[in-house]
Parts: sequence; C-alpha cells; structure tokens
Amino acid sequence: MILTIDIGNTNIVFGVADQNRWLKIWRIKTDASKTADEYEVIFNSLFGSSDIPKNEITQSVLSSVVPSLIRPFNEMLAHLVNHTPLLVEPALYQKLPIEILSPDEIGTDIVANATAAFVRYGGPVMVVDFGTALTFSTISQSGRILGVAIVPGLLTALRSLTGNTAQLRDVQLVAPPSVLGDNTIHAIQAGLVLGFAGLVDSIVEKTEAELSDQLTVVATGGLSAVLFNIAKRIQLIDKNLTLDGLKYMADQMLPEA
Repeated sequence: MILTIDIGNTNIVFGVADQNRWLKIWRIKTDASKTADEYEVIFNSLFGSSDIPKNEITQSVLSSVVPSLIRPFNEMLAHLVNHTPLLVEPALYQKLPIEILSPDEIGTDIVANATAAFVRYGGPVMVVDFGTALTFSTISQSGRILGVAIVPGLLTALRSLTGNTAQLRDVQLVAPPSVLGDNTIHAIQAGLVLGFAGLVDSIVEKTEAELSDQLTVVATGGLSAVLFNIAKRIQLIDKNLTLDGLKYMADQMLPEA
C-alpha cells in the first residue's frame, strides 16, 4: 500500500491506496508550528480509527509547499511507517512524463496535478485547483506545462472580505438565487461565487484564444464542486487529482516492496 501526503498552506490531504483504489483519504489543518511528535499523534489516531494497518504501508510520497514541514514529516514517517518518503522536488521532474516550467519556482502540488491530468486526460488540458490559491495550470498536447495563472482562492477571498469588514460575516459558498443580492449574504455569494465563475470562464477562454486550441478543463481541490455547473467551462471534477499524481510518481519511481 502507498501513503501519499500533500501539504498545502491551509490543509494537509493524505490518503492510502492499494493498487488503484483509495482506501481512505483524510484532510487536516496545516500547522507549521507542530512537531513531528504532534503530527505522529494525529496520524496514529486517524489510522487507529480506520481499518488500515500501518505495517502494510510499504511506500510513501510527500509533496509540500510548506518547506518547514518537510523535516518534521520525514521524522514522523520514519516512526509511523518505518521509512522516509519519496520527496517531490525538482531532481525528480526529469523522470516525469511532463516537461516542467521553472522547476525551482513551481509548486510541487501543481506538478502533481499536471502529471495526473496529462496521464489521465492527455493534452492540451487545464487544471483549475481550488485551494488557498486558485491556480490555472495549462499543459500542452506534448505534456509541457505552458504556464500558470494564480489568484486568491475562494475561501481566501471570503476571509479577506469578512475579516477586514466589521459588518460582513462568513457565509456559505453557494450560488445565490440572483446576481442582484437582496441581503448581505446573497450579495457576498453573488460577488464571490458568480464572480469567480466568470473569472474561471474568462481565464479558460483567454488561454484558448492565445493557444488557438481547445482545452479539456479539469477542476480539483476542496472547493472545486462550488463552481461546477456555474462556471460553464469546467468540464470535469477530479477531487483526488493531486493525490493521484503523487501515487503515479510513487508507482514509477519507487521500487516494489
């Protein structure tokens, strides 16, 4: 079995796969101040409440956009599963079926997304990842990452709005009954949900115009379902795309245990 871990700025998503089936996927909050011991307690608790025996995990792979957590997770995994993980980093990129743009700058989660999307859907393909940031990654027919566009994510924008405005409060991120918000909640939903849907469609259309080609548009991330059927250009939701990309790397680069 393979343990895949994706450390993001807001959440850590990790899962265990057996062959081509995900047995369990968890999501916890990212806390850069936690130690290896503290994360080991969390992981042990989650594994203990599942039916997955840790001693059957023979491989693991780690992606992190929080550099300070790489060492604690290496230490934690050495105790948890008795080995250190395959770390997604530029040294590995030449072994992937895609060509990486600016390997020292691009996020490892974006690389994982692009790998999984190209392997699964071919190219040209765009991955729209709804995370702390909303990222648009475009991969060519030949598997080259052509470029990335980044804006604040939906939840980031909502928190920025409500956190800096005394009379506004958090709201549920769903489509309002009308773009003409008739109360505070509907007004925020109209601006964020419908506004971001327009943003997504615009980025896709401008990218296709620049490439003179049509894209397969795949959405992923925790909030990807919010804009499905609202943003007209999102064709597919693939919520586990990042973990699938990490699993692909482990399958290709780690020896069979």
